[in-house]
Parts: sequence; C-alpha cells; structure tokens
Amino acid sequence: MIRLFRHYVSRAFLTLLVAEMLLLFWSIYFGRSLRMMVLTNQGTMPQINELAPSALVFVGVMLSIMTAMGLYERNFWSGRGDMLLRIGVSFLVGLFVMTLAYYLFPDLSLGRGEFSLSFGIAFFGVLLLRFVFFEASDREVLKRRILVLGVGQNASRIEEMQQNTSISFLVAGYVQLHEDEDLRVPANDLFRVSNHLSDLAERLEIDEIVVALDDRRKGFPIDQVLECKIQGFRISSFLDFYERETGKIQLDALRPSNLIFADSFQRALIKETMKRLFDIAVSLVLLSLAWPLMLGATLAIWIESGFRGPILYRQTRVGLNDGLFEVIKFRSMRTDAEKDGVARWAQANDSRITQVGAVLRDTRIDELPQLFNVLRGDMSFVGPRPERPQFVAELAKKIPFYSMRHMVKPGITGWAQICYPYGASEEDSREKLQYDMYYIKNYSFFFDILILLQTVHTALWGRGAH
Repeated sequence: MIRLFRHYVSRAFLTLLVAEMLLLFWSIYFGRSLRMMVLTNQGTMPQINELAPSALVFVGVMLSIMTAMGLYERNFWSGRGDMLLRIGVSFLVGLFVMTLAYYLFPDLSLGRGEFSLSFGIAFFGVLLLRFVFFEASDREVLKRRILVLGVGQNASRIEEMQQNTSISFLVAGYVQLHEDEDLRVPANDLFRVSNHLSDLAERLEIDEIVVALDDRRKGFPIDQVLECKIQGFRISSFLDFYERETGKIQLDALRPSNLIFADSFQRALIKETMKRLFDIAVSLVLLSLAWPLMLGATLAIWIESGFRGPILYRQTRVGLNDGLFEVIKFRSMRTDAEKDGVARWAQANDSRITQVGAVLRDTRIDELPQLFNVLRGDMSFVGPRPERPQFVAELAKKIPFYSMRHMVKPGITGWAQICYPYGASEEDSREKLQYDMYYIKNYSFFFDILILLQTVHTALWGRGAH
C-alpha cells in the first residue's frame, strides 16, 4: 500500500490506474494515426503535441467517471460480469461527456472517424487490462508476504482479514513470543524464534513484519525487531497495518496515546477554508442542476400524501463540536412515524417508509435539501453522518471515542457511508465510527474528491447507508 495525499492506495490499483491513464492517452494518438493511414494510405504519423490537450481531457474525464463507477475501490468487483457492466456504463457516460466537451470547446475536438477509433481502442484496451489484472490479482505470488508477531486477539483479526478475497497480503506465519499467550490463530501457522527473527523472515521471504501483540508489556523483542528494521524489513504496528488494509481504525486496539502521538487529527485553517469554499461552490452548482429532481420529488410526495402534509422533514441533529442544528430532507416516512415522541432507528425495509420515500432513499434524492444545510454552514459535503441527540447521548456512553466524530462538520456523504452497508444499531454505529475515525485522521482535499466520486457509484449500485 502507498500513502497518497494522506490516504492509503493499493500498489496494484495504483499500477492499474497508471496503466489505464497511459492507455487512454495513447488511444487518442493511435486513433488519429489509424484514420490518417486509411485516408491517405501513407505512414504519416500525427504530432503528439497537437493531440495532447484533447488526450488529457479524455484521460481526466474517463478516470473521473471510472472512479465514480467504483472501478478503483479495493472491493469493487463481484465477478467479471459486474466489472464488464461498470466499464460499459463508464464508457457510455464518457461518450456523452466527451461529445459535450467537444461541442463546448471546438479546438479540442477530433474528427468523427478518428474519435470512434480512439474510443474503441480505449474501450477494448481497458477491458483487456482489467481482465488481465483480475486474473493476476488472484495469484498469491503477487501478494505481500507478512509475518505476524503475536497469536492473540489482534493476530486473530488479521487472520479474519484473510477471508476477504481482495486482500493484498498473505500471512506467511505467526510468531508466538510467550507460552501464556492466548492462542487464537491456526496452530499449523505457528513459529517460534530462538535466536534471530531476521533469519526466520529471510527464510519465509517476508515483505513486512506486523507487531500484533495484545500486550507489549509482557516482553517485546525490541532488539530482534530493530535488527529486522536495519536489515530492510518493513515493520508495522497492528493499528497502522489494520488501518492501511481496511480503510478504518480498529477501536478495540486503540489507546488515547495512539491519538495523541498520531501524525494527524489536526485542524488547519487553510484546509478548513478550502473545504468551506468547495462546499459553497459545489452546493450552488448542484442546486442549479438538481432543481428539476427536487421539483419532481416535491410533486411526488405531495400527490402521495393526498395534497396535504409536509414536503420537507426537519430533525435536530448533532454537528460540529456537539452543536445542534436542524437537518432538512425530503419526507420519506409517514407523518405519524414517531407519533409517540420516541426516537427510533431507521431500519432496512422500514414499514414507516412510504412508496415514494423508498425511491427517494434508494436514489439519495431525499438528501438533496441538505444542500441548504451545507450553504448555511451546518454541514459539509463530506463528513460523518449526523445523528440525533438521543442516539448520540446513548452511543457516547457505550462506544469509546464516539465524541471524536464531532471534531469535524457532519456530511451529506462520507467514508463510512460508502464503505459500510445500511445499518441501524449500536454495533453498526461502532463499525461506522471506525471508518469515520479513519476519515478524520487522514482528511485531505484529495480524499474528499475521491469520496464524492465514489458516492456516485454508491447511489447507482445501491450500496452504503441511506
């Protein structure tokens, strides 16, 4: 994994991204070259500087759309058919966007024939690259080999991670340092070190050593680990490894000292100013584009309710620094959803949700009025999901570090919303907090853009929170 703009990116996916970037760029060049050869029957080749602006726009458009389709996520595919569908949709949308771009900026446009050839080369080239990558990524030889120090609870979590077929590592073994350690990993994968840990790491061809001891006070082999470090082996703590591989922070292994000494969790005026300006600009743009959808939603709710009842739904939520504000959404539940005044979690297939409301929730249209919350400064586009005060008070007592999610403004979308499926329970809130903590720790403008693009994929494929 590589840390890019404070966000961990898989080496494999970064390699794929670069390969597809080059393919998309050169497809424009080869498209014109083939067209010239057909028309002139000569081997004359075009100048690359003439095509560079058009090629760069094509690369930017297609990579943005493919990211929005979820094609650069860790766990994006459900099989070859799913991948083919996403690529097909990406290129259909890309065709529309490029046609619009050529209309608005004629200097960038290519001839119909040469663009058709370029587009075809790009489409089939991406398909080929993806299928080769799909096959290669299943082979264990391409995965990083790790050696885990510890056999207890933290080590068992790494063992559980191996059940995910898209992981980028392979556990070569676990090292039991103390006889009294609670064994929670397969006994067949155990190793013991008598003299030099580095000898075992070399014999197993290890790429990384993960220190996953549940309690380091019982005796941490600092000399042997330092020797491995000097010899060039990568050494990672369990928390850092877990964060890097899963995109979330493991709460159960987190200690206050980890937060105090972490190279993150800092508020910077420049970052906050950029985020606010971005929120205002995008809100205005989306409101100008989404008003037909909002008008249609208004009419649909009004008709379903028999031309009576509220269109919008206002509810008190907890925001930045535990402040309260009223979130605005299109009403998706019956007006008597909480007639007894008791706050309830929204459930999957909730009987209180109207037929129109179900459509609005699935398409995220019910969230559009929150653009006014963003303009007003109550919310940001990206951040933890705002919760009701009753739930916050209850969860803060049961879940450690829960109040840290209020260090930043809540968001319409967020890392937890796109990574974790719909859920409404204490356990779900704990899981989502782990993603929220990752976002707060690793916030960057680049990360916000990535989340916004992947939100499009979440809405289209029906994943994430509602």
